[in-house]
Amino acid sequence: MTVKQIDNLLLLLEFFAERQRPATLADVVSHFGWPRSSAFNILSTLTERGYLYEPQARSGYYPTPRWSQIAMAFAEGEPIPERLIRIMAELAAETGETVCISASSGLFAVFLDVIESPASIRYAAKPGKRVPIHATASGQALLSQYPDHDLEVLLRKITFERYGTGSPTSIEEVLSQIEAGRRRGWFQSASHYSPDLGGVAVPVVEGQRIFAVTIAGPLFRVADKAESHARSLHRAIERVFGEGHSQETLKNFDVPALT
Repeated sequence: MTVKQIDNLLLLLEFFAERQRPATLADVVSHFGWPRSSAFNILSTLTERGYLYEPQARSGYYPTPRWSQIAMAFAEGEPIPERLIRIMAELAAETGETVCISASSGLFAVFLDVIESPASIRYAAKPGKRVPIHATASGQALLSQYPDHDLEVLLRKITFERYGTGSPTSIEEVLSQIEAGRRRGWFQSASHYSPDLGGVAVPVVEGQRIFAVTIAGPLFRVADKAESHARSLHRAIERVFGEGHSQETLKNFDVPALT
């Protein structure tokens, strides 16, 4: 269920992030089609709380640095491990495709950080994007490290949909795909969630936290490179975390030979 007021606030923040300049009340009303009174109430409340200000009189509203201060506090409390960011940067440079770091959030995998491919046709994703945890390479990489009981409980909560031609549509099919990924040493999606998009993912354990690192792109470019990208993932993990890291930290997972 979506709470409309919260949804409107988030839409407004995304609007400012894309616009990159102040917006008047009329601009906001025109863009969203909101009632003038509703838009005024949102803008006024944020201004009173110190989250918006008017750079010049009657020039429009713009977010204050308070948002970035809050975001920095979040990051300091639960930062993305620096080693994972290094891996992401190395793989993005090596493959030229979009690389994501994700973690689990209920029935979803959520992207914590993303480096998008510079190609004009690419897998477009931003931090905060959520994808079904059972139907994506990122999600299945995360699920592969769940205790059996926790995995079973989560899968019983899923309402299965046919997102793409490769979408699993039953608990048994999800478990089969996860087991195949464990034995192969990497997880793959090919139109499982987003049509004509594919990717490979590998789980990484850092302390008590489980992450997935994913290389993704349009199928016409990545389908034949799945195994190559998977080996690049494992090599990057070994370079940054040290040889044997995956064998020591991952459960029921066969790391492919890299020689």
